[in-house]
Amino acid sequence: MTKHIIVDGSNIATEGRSVPSLAQLHEAVMALMDEFKNAKVSVVVDATFGHRIAKKESAEFEKAIANNELVAPPAGAVGRGDAFVLAIADKVNASILSNDSYQEFHGKYKWLFDEGRLIGGKPVPLVGWVFVERLPVRGATSRRSVKTGKVVKKESSTASPEASKPMPVPKSPPPSVKAKMANALMPYLQFVEKHPVGSKVKAVVESYAANGITALIGDISGYVPLRNMATPQPRSARDIFTIGDAVTLTVVGYTPARRSVDLAVPGVVGANTKTATKPAQAKSPAVKKASPAKKAVAAKTAPAKKVSVAKKAAPIKKAVVAKAPAKKVAAKKVVAAKAPAKKTVAKKAPVKRR
Repeated sequence: MTKHIIVDGSNIATEGRSVPSLAQLHEAVMALMDEFKNAKVSVVVDATFGHRIAKKESAEFEKAIANNELVAPPAGAVGRGDAFVLAIADKVNASILSNDSYQEFHGKYKWLFDEGRLIGGKPVPLVGWVFVERLPVRGATSRRSVKTGKVVKKESSTASPEASKPMPVPKSPPPSVKAKMANALMPYLQFVEKHPVGSKVKAVVESYAANGITALIGDISGYVPLRNMATPQPRSARDIFTIGDAVTLTVVGYTPARRSVDLAVPGVVGANTKTATKPAQAKSPAVKKASPAKKAVAAKTAPAKKVSVAKKAAPIKKAVVAKAPAKKVAAKKVVAAKAPAKKTVAKKAPVKRR
């Protein structure tokens, strides 16, 4: 049973990440203490750890340092955190939790290859942290350290003299990149002629693609994207198809630029079929000539009917209304004129009496 474990905190906190995470380190240490219940655990981080974690973890890091939950090497320590971790483990005969192999220290700390002295760990989705015993990986740096029996520096990759020179100026433009054709020309043209959009074909599932499957219809290769497989769209083509399946599919469109055939599960594609057939209509001369003719006929006939009906009906109604008041006015004037005529006759009587 391991009695004491030194955790290489900087290494574990950066496992699977580009920058260290204090939260990930905390989870790993808690899982380690739960698995090795009787072991003492010491966590060591390098001097730059506090500057590389997220700002929101800085206060918690300072608190952990103050409580001796985390230990950092002295300022100016040679070898930074790795040397400090190995020095502690060597002094108390402890194991080390790290995914590093410490190749530059193999000549000084040969016990790294002893059973149980080096433990590796990784977080596994839906499982948590898993710890296993491991052996250091040997390499060129390890061989130099073992040969000299001392701590050596890691070999830094040196660029060749040619790489340090300025980039050459190209003398000619790069060759044009031609799109990869899905099918040969003649078989593709024959297939298009015999299978218009909307026709059903029998195919065999050949392979899975990034967002769909490739199916073979004889010598023709077709493509079924995820959106044409089911409604709603499946997460993976493997949920619908298996390689080698014989299936019936519908042709929903063609892409002449790549000589590709777009396919779909029957009954799935609705709007996609209309979109796919638009290029075919645009190329047909008959469609181009017919559509303007229909628009011209509609433009001539519709306005003519509306204008003629409105102009003929409106004046007729107004004429009838104008005649009615004329009759009423005439009748009133005639009656009023005859009444005063009788009064003038009555004035002549006194003249005869004189």
